[in-house]
Amino acid sequence: MPDIEYAIDVRNLTKSFGKKLVVDHFDVKVPKGKIYGFLGPNGSGKTTTLRMICGLLTPDEGEGKALGYDILEDALEIKKRTGYMTQKFSFWEDLTIRENLEFVAQIYGLDQKQQRVDKALEKLNLTNRQKQLAGQLSGGWKQRMALAASTLHEPELLLLDEPTAGVDPKARREFWDEIHQLAAEGITVLVSTHYMDEAERCHAIIYMSYGKLVTQGSVQDVIKGAGLFTWVVRGDDLMRLAKELGKDSAIKTVAPFGDSLHISGTDKEKLRSALTPYFANKDYEWHEESPSFEDVFIRYMADAEDNFNAEESEA
Repeated sequence: MPDIEYAIDVRNLTKSFGKKLVVDHFDVKVPKGKIYGFLGPNGSGKTTTLRMICGLLTPDEGEGKALGYDILEDALEIKKRTGYMTQKFSFWEDLTIRENLEFVAQIYGLDQKQQRVDKALEKLNLTNRQKQLAGQLSGGWKQRMALAASTLHEPELLLLDEPTAGVDPKARREFWDEIHQLAAEGITVLVSTHYMDEAERCHAIIYMSYGKLVTQGSVQDVIKGAGLFTWVVRGDDLMRLAKELGKDSAIKTVAPFGDSLHISGTDKEKLRSALTPYFANKDYEWHEESPSFEDVFIRYMADAEDNFNAEESEA
């Protein structure tokens, strides 16, 4: 096995479907044993990128390695060593949990099938439910079963495509505990998600917008690199105030957070100048605050929507 510094090291990945450019010269490096969160609006090319990395799709352009193997020449070797958990539950609902796992083990041609299935059931607390039909499971238990199936062949790389969509918070938390345990064992994890709390559990994040890499790094690095400044206001009739503030070009985003609004911009002085007329109003309580990761995420989402609308109008 080649000596690996990065589990994933790809450059200029590009993929089009017909006339639609889905991934546009995408670069990323993911160190071995780390968890990277993959964020971006729907349709930004995250799933296509995951599939190119693990050998399920061939890029139109680009090069690189996954697990030390060339993504163009050694796609089969990469697939053998990768676990891929799709967004949609894709197992057999008329089979039990155990029957599903045994069938997956057979597909992979694994040895010691019974022992491997027993171990996977125990590790994900599925032993007591092993005779239950997959179609009768709740979202959280389906997710556990899918993770068990995706890791049955002991992969070195795990790709998770929005694995906790529609799952309750307790099940999500337990799922992430399992992910961190897998990373501690040396498995590299790349997970796409829309949940801010999940992104903050990752060692680093990658933000992708309509095929292009926007930013990557630790959450703190991404916050710092966004160049965002944020004010928080509390008071009455905040939605009316939000509509007024949203008209000012110095203000990038206005977002409700409980009983407050977070108002953000990229020019500190222009932002303060836009808000100053409201400071004297005793109905409002204002203070400046360091931007949160969610403030930054909302800003990137707004930029993506603006860019998308501009491209549509030019077309």
